Amino acid sequence: MNVKIIVAAHKNYNMPGYKSYIPVQVGAKGKADIGYTPDDTGDNISHKNPNFCELTGLYWGWKNLECDYLGLAHYRRHFKEPKTAKKGIEAVLSDKTVEKLLQKNDIILPTKRKYYIENLYSHYEHTMHIEPLIEVREILAEKYPEYIPEFDRLKKRTSAHMFNMYIMKKEISDKYCEWLFDILFALEEKFGDADYDAFHARFYGRVSELLLDVYINTNKLQYAETPLIYTEKIDWYRKITGFLKAKFLGKKYDKSF
Repeated sequence: MNVKIIVAAHKNYNMPGYKSYIPVQVGAKGKADIGYTPDDTGDNISHKNPNFCELTGLYWGWKNLECDYLGLAHYRRHFKEPKTAKKGIEAVLSDKTVEKLLQKNDIILPTKRKYYIENLYSHYEHTMHIEPLIEVREILAEKYPEYIPEFDRLKKRTSAHMFNMYIMKKEISDKYCEWLFDILFALEEKFGDADYDAFHARFYGRVSELLLDVYINTNKLQYAETPLIYTEKIDWYRKITGFLKAKFLGKKYDKSF
């Protein structure tokens, strides 16, 4: 199998040693070279990185990489090798396991993230500006109405495959990217001049996290899941406190956790 997994990064970091993983400098346009493959060659949207986040790397891979399977991970978030005792970067999903999983599945996703006291829509509404997500529904109603039922289930579902992470058969990924970026570019026409601070201006990357399952579930695509691994320590106190303040005090997030 020819598998290429983009590892989106904006700084030097400890990267997986397997051949399938390709460290990609996202937002490379106008930035100093950090030694990774830049996302500003060929057909690209590298300049949109401050708003589109890791999706500029996905767009670059969609348009410029030849492979059987295309994936996306983050410099500090990865798919984890199941049942491994290893820690950190050494626990990242191996090429051997990737190929084994893809022999029976077209897609690999990280285990769903659960929101125990919120549905996906209300969590977004409490932590982010909801207007772009409302507009996404309008775009779907106009362009892709068959996806509306699954989009509306965001108000009932309490778990999702997050972080825009997947390893997917390239032909399926291509169709997904065509659908996703058509929606995001239409959203950009509406909110391109929105007066959001730098943190909240990254909403394109955030609404796309919710759209991944909308696409997969609507098209009834089969997938395998693997655990998610963080290679940096998580400040759970700050994370949980931020979540509770957003839900009960109306204080939206102002930084990533």
